[in-house]
Amino acid sequence: MRNLTRTGQVGDGREEALAAYVLAHAAPGDVDDAIRVIDEYAYRQATLINVGDEKGLLLDAAVRRAEPRLLLELGTYCGYGALRMARAMPPEARLRSIEFSDANASVARRIWDHAGLGDRVSVLHGTLGDGGRTIGRLVAEHGFGPGRLDFVFVDHIAPAYLPDLRRILDQGWLHPGSIVLADNMKVPGAPHYRAYLREREGTEWRTREHHAHVEYQSWVKDLVLESEYLPAASGGAGPVPA
Repeated sequence: MRNLTRTGQVGDGREEALAAYVLAHAAPGDVDDAIRVIDEYAYRQATLINVGDEKGLLLDAAVRRAEPRLLLELGTYCGYGALRMARAMPPEARLRSIEFSDANASVARRIWDHAGLGDRVSVLHGTLGDGGRTIGRLVAEHGFGPGRLDFVFVDHIAPAYLPDLRRILDQGWLHPGSIVLADNMKVPGAPHYRAYLREREGTEWRTREHHAHVEYQSWVKDLVLESEYLPAASGGAGPVPA
């Protein structure tokens, strides 16, 4: 866990091994097959900390509901979540993913190139909390601006969930109806993020709680929050269960 927090990788080479496995076993230019092979690797070779196949279905459905044109992912890891979002989002949509580990960003790029995603998906090495450098690049190079962001997938380190959501709000990037999906609400958990949304339920946000399990197993329970940004105050009585 210390290595994961410090480097973004588990520390035994499984991320590099995944890239080699996908390039060797997935059909070139086939996003579906890249997803299939990553799931196969996670079940048969080494567990991965991406969103996984069960919670991935929640991600797929949320993207389809949002019908986004511009998406932001916080936490690329090896590019699995981006593959799922690219498959579900409209053809003209663009996804920008932020990853603090340069090694992970390299793995993701190789997998995406093999899957044929082209410029629909790209990764920026950095964080939203790096003093404005990454935010500045998103604005200057990738078309981010007031009301432009339709969908956010939050799947990086738990202590950054709420600060990064506040940074996005401070930039004014969201619009009424924008969707923010956050993974790992129970394991490892992001209690401040969840409490923030609960306090603003029905006024600033409308949140659904999706019950699921930790990646690639069925005995440890997890929770995914799907939050819609609201235009103005309107009644509400707490998160809506899935």
